[in-house]
Amino acid sequence: MGDMLAAAVPMVRTLNLEFIEVTRERAVLRLPDQPQYHNHIGGPHAGAMFTLAESASGAIVLTAFGDQLSRAVPLAVRAEIGYKKLAMGPVTATATLGRPVAEVVAELDAGGRPEFPVAIDLQREDGAVTGEMTVVWTLRPNG
Repeated sequence: MGDMLAAAVPMVRTLNLEFIEVTRERAVLRLPDQPQYHNHIGGPHAGAMFTLAESASGAIVLTAFGDQLSRAVPLAVRAEIGYKKLAMGPVTATATLGRPVAEVVAELDAGGRPEFPVAIDLQREDGAVTGEMTVVWTLRPNG
């Protein structure tokens, strides 16, 4: 999954994101500590953390709904992020799907354009949650 996402989304390669775990229920990605992506106080830039979290959400969406790609395109609809604590060093994003896969697919089967949230926690190496993000995704039917 990591290689596929890195090939499809150049920002994943640019930030050197690491795929720790990707399943239909959860995706864990890591942003290594890289000085070229630091902010003015020496931690990861807010934009890099946003991209990390959004990429984790995309990884879970592609894993959960990859079998639907022949008939629908996954698209991010909106995102909201809150920065809670100072992030320093490597940051890990853990994404979880907010609706059951079967429920979303059933809505697609019924001719709808389902929307579903993905919640992401951003954490420092010491386990402190430095940010929380929600990305609402849709499966847009082809044609």
